[in-house]
Amino acid sequence: MAKKRPQTKAGKTGQAQVTSGEIPVVGAREPCPCGSGRRYKACHGRAAAHAVTELVQRPFEGLPGECDWVALRELVPAATVPLTLKDGLPEGVPSVTLATVLPMAWPALRRDDGSVLLALQNDSTSGDLARDLADTLQRALEVEPGTPVPARRVPAEGPRLQDLLDADAAFAPEVHTGFEFWIPQSADGAEPEVAASLERANAAAIPTVRLTGVDSAYWCETPDKNHLRWVMPYPEEKLLDALARLQAAGSTSLGPDTRLVGSFRAHGLVVPVWDLPTSMTAEDCEKPAAEFFERLTGALASDAPLTAEERRARGGLTNRQVTLS
Repeated sequence: MAKKRPQTKAGKTGQAQVTSGEIPVVGAREPCPCGSGRRYKACHGRAAAHAVTELVQRPFEGLPGECDWVALRELVPAATVPLTLKDGLPEGVPSVTLATVLPMAWPALRRDDGSVLLALQNDSTSGDLARDLADTLQRALEVEPGTPVPARRVPAEGPRLQDLLDADAAFAPEVHTGFEFWIPQSADGAEPEVAASLERANAAAIPTVRLTGVDSAYWCETPDKNHLRWVMPYPEEKLLDALARLQAAGSTSLGPDTRLVGSFRAHGLVVPVWDLPTSMTAEDCEKPAAEFFERLTGALASDAPLTAEERRARGGLTNRQVTLS
């Protein structure tokens, strides 16, 4: 085994001592900025790492449209949503828009006109996605126009999206067929790297449509079959009981050749998934989805113990549940 290095006393490092409140975040193996001579991860980074790795199960809880935040994070290829800041837009920033992804996987971009695009589907550096996104948003508001915002390790203390966004503003996603929203209409053309990234992203995008008659339900088209993926806000155990009651009663269908096949678990919410025939469009889903929602509302209101058949149905649903995050 390699010998442990003796820890150097602060007075011999040649670094000035700083207070805890001034210590910046650096790489885990870099010397701690406090001047202790130890690596950051073994000094002030220890508490910071513990704080940022504590997983927040529902990072979007309390935001308008929590279910749609989850859908755009995990299920929808191309979409945008205008965001309203609690304190209004800073001078020189005409708008802030949430986007599912940006070219070259940029966390955010401040365009030449000063507007900001914030990407939702980038990797999280901590256990709190809402804190990661808030940090990126704040930096995007401050960089020079025409500048992408790079990824970084997010400080343990800092605001969350819930602190920055107006809780009373509407959250209205617009689903796109491709990623042309990356390029402003006023632009003459995209840079070669952006154009190549756009071409790759468009080729991989699965056609997706948000239903209008119910909340947070998304139809998508795949080569073999279509699907409906519906993010629901109800407590998991309560929702699974309700779905089991309907499953046992043969009431989960959305029409001929449709089937409730299971669910995703994502950011603290459950996302039931239906297989649909390739001939069934998003428009065809509207009426049966609304009718199913009425049946689900009735099942959610029941507190009766599950019957043996309902318990078997629930077990089947649980066995077909996949955790996305």
